Amino acid sequence: MQMIAIGGAIGTGLFVASGGTIANAGPGGALAAYVVIGIMVLLLMQSLGEMAAHLPVAGSFQTYATRFVSPSFGFAMGWNYWFNWAITVAAELVAAGLIMSFWLPDVPGWIWAAVFLILLTGLNALSARAYGEGEFWLAAIKVAAVILFLVAGILMIVGVFGGHSPGTSNWTTGDAPFNGGFLSIISVFMIAGFSFQGTEMIGVAAGEAENPRRDVPKALRSVFWRIMLFYIGAIAVIGFLIPYTDPNLLRNNESDIAFSPFTLVFERAGIAFAASLMNAVILTAILSAGNSGLYASTRMLLSLALEGKAPRIFARVNKRGIPMPALLATACVGLAGFITAIVGQGAGYTWLVNISGLSGFIVWVGIAVCHYRFRRAYVAQGYDLKDLPYRAPLFPLGPIIAFVLCIIVILGQNYEAVFKGQLVEVLTSYIGLPVFLLVWLGHKVITRSRTVPLMEADVQSLSPSQAPETATRD
Repeated sequence: MQMIAIGGAIGTGLFVASGGTIANAGPGGALAAYVVIGIMVLLLMQSLGEMAAHLPVAGSFQTYATRFVSPSFGFAMGWNYWFNWAITVAAELVAAGLIMSFWLPDVPGWIWAAVFLILLTGLNALSARAYGEGEFWLAAIKVAAVILFLVAGILMIVGVFGGHSPGTSNWTTGDAPFNGGFLSIISVFMIAGFSFQGTEMIGVAAGEAENPRRDVPKALRSVFWRIMLFYIGAIAVIGFLIPYTDPNLLRNNESDIAFSPFTLVFERAGIAFAASLMNAVILTAILSAGNSGLYASTRMLLSLALEGKAPRIFARVNKRGIPMPALLATACVGLAGFITAIVGQGAGYTWLVNISGLSGFIVWVGIAVCHYRFRRAYVAQGYDLKDLPYRAPLFPLGPIIAFVLCIIVILGQNYEAVFKGQLVEVLTSYIGLPVFLLVWLGHKVITRSRTVPLMEADVQSLSPSQAPETATRD
């Protein structure tokens, strides 16, 4: 459970995009942004942990939204999350093809995408344990790479190896430590938020955990501090060793990994094979994200089917408890998304990715709302908070602060395009928000669902309609 949460949050956002955050906001600005977003994620994971430990269901926040807010809100949350990760699988397939071209440039990227899609689908088709084991080892490689980076970076900062130490000069030159002021820090909020996305998978995995009442709280208590150590430590090391004015920091993208800040630091430490090493690590990160995305979206589709919000066929599971129809449907969406990336110059794919881009933040907003309603309903119905296996310590302030910060991140997604009146860029950046609202309101109008009163909210039962074990078996 701990490695699933850590692995979900450590990916290309840390290995690649971290350099761009320092270039845009300076080392101090980037550090401040990651601390603020990290605290927001801590509050959200505490909220999710309280609900997931008490009610470990495969649908997680989709089920919570249905029970504690309204069926329409749960419908929109579920399909939003499923689409987000189904399209993310396609994005990871595109990225995997780009990374493989570093070693084998003559092999078309679509071949590698097909190989990795078959590999990830097969791993998820074996069992939930196979997914967990696979994710454990993929995450372990990423964690080892970050630890190696931190150790090497600290030794370089103190001058043990890698030549002359820059000391604190990179924090005092030019506009450092804060480059671009407050607005630059706000822009880094977006990147930091995307970097942390995936930590909420611990809520989905809780539905199939052996002992969620024990494992979820245990994982939550330790995973935040480890993630913060990795992110804050990495940003600090990069800030000390590489000036924010270094042009290589602005050239970060998944197809130009030679300029990952991790690669730059390793090269300056005298590790000649740094580029190949980081390419291998980032390929691992990509496969890990694809593996997790396929698992989470499949379970969300299963949950939607169990609650009558998706075709009933997706409620079927095989003898090993794997929802094969939901898995294959999600894999097909990932494949279709990848095809749109290589046909028609990728215009359709760009729109799909932009629609899903805000989905993670919308889910986080939903988690904060669900927890606020859950706790109020739990107390209103006379239950004792001492009976909860895990209790978020900062309620009600925690979910309220997380909600406000998430809204700031969503609205600031592309504030520059809004101020400049660039309609097309505004539309492509924010398209996910009106799509979510249309699905929510459309379901509400059609079904005439209402907000669930606090006294009627189901805060206790793992009823047959929610429990994964009751799915139709082949």
